[in-house]
Amino acid sequence: MSGTAFLRGGCRSFVSRRKTLSDVIGSETVVTQTVRRYRRLPQLVRRFRDSIDTSPRAFSASAAKRKEGGGCGGLVAWYLGMVKRQPVLTKSVTCSLIYTAADLSSQTIARTVSDEPPPYDLFRTLRMASYGMVLLGPTLHMWFGLMSSLCPKQDLVSTFKKMAMGQAIYGRIMTIVFFSFNAAAQGENSAEITARLKRDLVPALFNGVMYWPVCDFITFRFTPLHLQVCYNVNQFERASC
Repeated sequence: MSGTAFLRGGCRSFVSRRKTLSDVIGSETVVTQTVRRYRRLPQLVRRFRDSIDTSPRAFSASAAKRKEGGGCGGLVAWYLGMVKRQPVLTKSVTCSLIYTAADLSSQTIARTVSDEPPPYDLFRTLRMASYGMVLLGPTLHMWFGLMSSLCPKQDLVSTFKKMAMGQAIYGRIMTIVFFSFNAAAQGENSAEITARLKRDLVPALFNGVMYWPVCDFITFRFTPLHLQVCYNVNQFERASC
């Protein structure tokens, strides 16, 4: 009887060891499969991004499919068609409208936090709209086109090159132009404009370095060329609010 009990105990111990070993092997297999899936995730994301056609023709075709239902589909198709046919004019009008909305939003917020809300400064809004229409829209179109010709790829190296040139060249020039244009439109002379630049230029450039590189990264890395002006100027509207 003791020998039979010993054999039964040994068999049970052997079976339990086999179960423990199989559990370990099974858990290791699950972990290995999970790691392999996560390793394949960047490849899947890259394939998905490459499979998306972001050309103006693709956007127009996709919006045209929804045109029969009217609404936003028809508006998007019309806008993308205008970007293709009249890129400078369309982007300039877009900048003007976005700057108008940004200035009105800024004045509205200022009125809500003030005990004595000042009236809307429509001349200020007109200055902002004119700046977006006459200066910002055309120059952004040319700048993004130049960056695309110098660095046609959208990889990380090309993106950081475009960001650096934007902060060092375009951003500084357009900040000076913005302050000078706004001051001249208010009737200030050259001495007053120079004093304004000495007072406000460096703080404005510092604040821009804290905000715009992130927006430029998204613009140059992920946004199609024909929509970069619209996205980039839209970030100004968010920043102004």
